[in-house]
Amino acid sequence: MRLVVLAGDGIGPEITAATLEVLRAADARFGLKLDLREMAAGVATLQSQGKTIPDGVMEAVQAADGLVMGPMDSYAYAGQGGGAINPSGFFRRGLDLYGNIRPARTYPGLKSPTGAEFDLVIARENTEGFYADRNMEQGNAEILVTADVCVSMRRITKLCCDRIAVSAFKLAARRRKHVTAVHKANVLTKGDGLFLASCRAEAAKHPGITYDEVIVDAMAAHLVRAPQKYDVIVTTNMFGDILSDLALELSGSLGLGGSINAGDKFCMAQASHGSAPDIAGQDKANPASLVLSAAMLLGWHAEKGGASANAFAAASGAIESAVAQVISARECTRDVGGTLGTAAMGKALAARVATA
Repeated sequence: MRLVVLAGDGIGPEITAATLEVLRAADARFGLKLDLREMAAGVATLQSQGKTIPDGVMEAVQAADGLVMGPMDSYAYAGQGGGAINPSGFFRRGLDLYGNIRPARTYPGLKSPTGAEFDLVIARENTEGFYADRNMEQGNAEILVTADVCVSMRRITKLCCDRIAVSAFKLAARRRKHVTAVHKANVLTKGDGLFLASCRAEAAKHPGITYDEVIVDAMAAHLVRAPQKYDVIVTTNMFGDILSDLALELSGSLGLGGSINAGDKFCMAQASHGSAPDIAGQDKANPASLVLSAAMLLGWHAEKGGASANAFAAASGAIESAVAQVISARECTRDVGGTLGTAAMGKALAARVATA
């Protein structure tokens, strides 16, 4: 499996180094034959080359089997124009990575703010919605009409709604067979109406899967009150972005949020959180989010089948188990109850992957 690795900005290089150590341990144990190609992108290349995505990076990614991307400080170069593009949106749209899959679960030994144990996953549409950099063929979907008036447009299409609905029901079929569609169709009647129509049509094909619908503001309250009620939550882009951060914080830390951006032919592992420049270089960042994202990438590769599918599935499971083990043993960073730094937690994870 050929992987391009972009360390990103802020804490990105630190958590990426830890993730690569874990991937190499999994490679050695399970014989994955990983080919890891590290390349530069983000703030550093914007300063040195005038581009957040240098020439040749997209071509290298397209020739690979997957991408591991550390957090990018897109806020730092938002609105600069020219080569200062958002790498996340660039790859999601350019590679048609329409499904952002974000699990959130509690871990033994780490108390949730809700006091409840839960295990859910949010399937978020990834290529349109209220995201100005990815819903126009050319240009940006935010329009400054006058100095005091901005209009932001949202694109919703049947194709994208259909695809994320299918993804959600596939996930639920492997889990607890329950899909909840989250929407605001009482106000966004046309766009969210289109989204709900796709979800309802897919639900009709799966009579063995429970299906329900919740308005987004009510869903935020329900997640705080009773997250254990939910299995697979499917929603549009911005709602999914917000709700997944809420669910992850309720699990104990945003640093535990694995995430993949998946299409039919390609997948990108990406930490759910940002670049946290305030703690960059201090060996404080929790690497688990990117580590779990890499595990999900290996799992996605396993689902494609082939002679090595079992090895990749086993490696994915071993990494996920290692994260649970280090949290339980307090071999982790302070945000999840430990005393280790980023690098030491990476080594603890790699050691468990190598020997478990």
